[in-house]
Amino acid sequence: MIGSPVVGAVIALWGFWVLLLTGILRGEIGVKGIAVFLSLWLMGLVGLPHAPYPPAHGMFPSWVAVLDIALVFTIFKGDVRLT
Repeated sequence: MIGSPVVGAVIALWGFWVLLLTGILRGEIGVKGIAVFLSLWLMGLVGLPHAPYPPAHGMFPSWVAVLDIALVFTIFKGDVRLT
């Protein structure tokens, strides 16, 4: 059975890759920006399981969600309007 935390993690992960691709296609993120976001994503993937604070081991989806927020601000120059 899949719970809402798993669904949120999947949305954050897919959102990261979609936003990164959107930023590339719109020309809003250059090579340095791509390198920064991919490096941060990789550091979270590799580093969080080794953090000395045990709850940090399961915080990768939250880390990716924060990167998603940063990508939205970078690509759209602010928050996305829903109306």
